[in-house]
Amino acid sequence: MSEQDITPVKAGQVKEGNYIIQNNEVYLVRGIEKSKTGKHGHAKCRMKIENIFTGSKTEISIPGDTKLQSPIIDKRNAQVISMGDDSVQLMDLETYDTFEAAFPSEEELKKLLTEGAEVEYWNAIGKRKIMRVKPAS
Repeated sequence: MSEQDITPVKAGQVKEGNYIIQNNEVYLVRGIEKSKTGKHGHAKCRMKIENIFTGSKTEISIPGDTKLQSPIIDKRNAQVISMGDDSVQLMDLETYDTFEAAFPSEEELKKLLTEGAEVEYWNAIGKRKIMRVKPAS
């Protein structure tokens, strides 16, 4: 993870639908509740977050002025070259780089995935995930 992959953001500025980095994983903010400041306290942010790579959900509660990191997600297209038992070999359609990505966990994506198919994948903090399979044209 390099400095170009992230942007700083305060917890109080995060909105539902934003992405944040927590414990070196990328999470989608599914819900957020912000409390007002007390007489001697700080505003609190309570976030329901979901890992975009594993799908696991959790909640965090942090002060509103806490500095978080927001990932810069690179959305790209690739073609499936070959499929293994637990990974897929892809070729980026812009740079022609070949690499391996984990098999998608979603059953509907697994059914559509075939050799030669075009896919959209996301590259965030050095990890790649197949997000959708494009229909054949």
